[in-house]
Amino acid sequence: MDFKDKVVLITGASSGIGRASAIQFAKKGANIILVSRSQEKLDQVDEELKKLNVSTFVYVCDVSDKSQVKKMSETVLEKYGTVDILVNNAGFAIYGSISKLPIEEIESQMETNYFGMIYCIKNFLPSMIEKKSGHIVNVASVAGSFGLPGIASYCATKFAMLGFSEGLKHELKGTGIGVTVVSPIMVRTNFFDHKSFEKMPKYSPTTLSAETVGKAVLKAANSPRLEIIVPSIVRIVVWIKTTFPYLINPILGSSFKKQLSIQE
Repeated sequence: MDFKDKVVLITGASSGIGRASAIQFAKKGANIILVSRSQEKLDQVDEELKKLNVSTFVYVCDVSDKSQVKKMSETVLEKYGTVDILVNNAGFAIYGSISKLPIEEIESQMETNYFGMIYCIKNFLPSMIEKKSGHIVNVASVAGSFGLPGIASYCATKFAMLGFSEGLKHELKGTGIGVTVVSPIMVRTNFFDHKSFEKMPKYSPTTLSAETVGKAVLKAANSPRLEIIVPSIVRIVVWIKTTFPYLINPILGSSFKKQLSIQE
């Protein structure tokens, strides 16, 4: 796909992967719609993109609120008619054991990470179907393939995202609309800013840059594949876990549970 003059809407666009993705699409000449909860941070990204001489539009919206998403989509569709690429990137995690996490904190992750994606898709998909083209990119995580102690509620949101995306891709076959999930390993973003991660080691030598994942999002918007794992070598680990769970699950489970025990 030639991205020049295409309309690209990115949620969670104020920082991290969302910001990096916006820059990648802008470099290709796309019109960028930046969506997030922070006006100040969105304006900062907007200023960066203006240096690339592209058209931008900033909209403050909490994607976990379906009424806000509906209003946002109505404004965008009135202005642009449709979106060519929808990047569902908004998401966050809260660290802690299920026995100690308040139910509200478990719900809040699902509301943003999973239902926020659904609200956006439900509001923009009809216009894509009408014009018989478009691509939906859902930013998940390798945690969508591994249930891990300490982030079980976050993993659940990404498992849900991956399953929903696979089913939707089957439904949209032959419509001209693509669905691709981008599943990175740990990324150097403000993901760990939540106070629940205070005692956690933040990054490792294998941690990805937001720019690397942003390039994967750009690739995904023009890909026939269901899932792009970043880096691709991790796909081998996912395959081993799926094929030989009795080998991988005990190793991962004990490793992450040890860290959880240290923190608690």
